[in-house]
Amino acid sequence: MTTTLTATQQAILAHAHQHTDGKIEWFPEKIKGGARQKVLDGLFNRALITKSASNWLIAAEGYDALSVPRKGAVKPPAPDSNDSSATPSTDSSANSKTPRVRENSKQAQMIELLKRPDGATLTQLVQATGWQSHTVRGAMAGSLKKKLGLTIISEKATGQERTYRIQEQGVAA
Repeated sequence: MTTTLTATQQAILAHAHQHTDGKIEWFPEKIKGGARQKVLDGLFNRALITKSASNWLIAAEGYDALSVPRKGAVKPPAPDSNDSSATPSTDSSANSKTPRVRENSKQAQMIELLKRPDGATLTQLVQATGWQSHTVRGAMAGSLKKKLGLTIISEKATGQERTYRIQEQGVAA
């Protein structure tokens, strides 16, 4: 599937590829102020760019949309498996939408814990990620449910802590 870019998106990504090793620093003269943020948001929402510290960088999908090889050390491709960096290979429940989950990320750790048959408690998720409990809950609601489309089941047995788990595709709760 080929990603169609607007002329502005094409110009910004091409300039970053050719002049700054993938770092988004230049915008056409007509793009100023709030319009720059709108363009960045559009590129980010389509997964064409990614945020690294305080810099915007071309993501693998951005290079693919430009039909150019990746440059520099912006995002080193995995040897012979560019797709494996996009999704954990064992995450079959999320592969229907091909979510963007980096291996060894806190989000990937959460998914692995939630995929266990008995799921994970909030305490376990907090310990695994180092996040506060409200951040873990927000990640489940936002990143996992809304963005990745995963179905998270919440269960609380009498006298026990609430557990969360990912519902397998095709299995009723």
